[in-house]
Amino acid sequence: MTKKPALTIVDRPAETSPPTPATLGEAGGKLWRSIVSEYRIDDAPGREMLAQICLAADRADECARAIAEDGAVIRTKAGFRDHPLLKHELAARSFICRALHRLGLDIETPRSSVGRPAGMFNKAR
Repeated sequence: MTKKPALTIVDRPAETSPPTPATLGEAGGKLWRSIVSEYRIDDAPGREMLAQICLAADRADECARAIAEDGAVIRTKAGFRDHPLLKHELAARSFICRALHRLGLDIETPRSSVGRPAGMFNKAR
């Protein structure tokens, strides 16, 4: 009779996060790393949508820096006006929120959570 080999405990294979796209700036790269560290996005359309979200974060950051430098209200020949980039910053941030919702990242369970989500199965009958 041959002796059975001893069982050993092995580590789970490390999950690989998708690399940060080279086209992203500081704000977009930070958002990308933050999201892929908490959520698992395996499909190509989801990753492309996330890349577009992060590009919008870069654009909003650009606008915010320009507004901070010039001020929210600027002087023109016709008098004082809101900075023209205010509406573009708001549009970029609005797109980010809508797209994150469509991607399901505002309701999806992060990969680091433990247990089942609450629902009808957890209610006492």
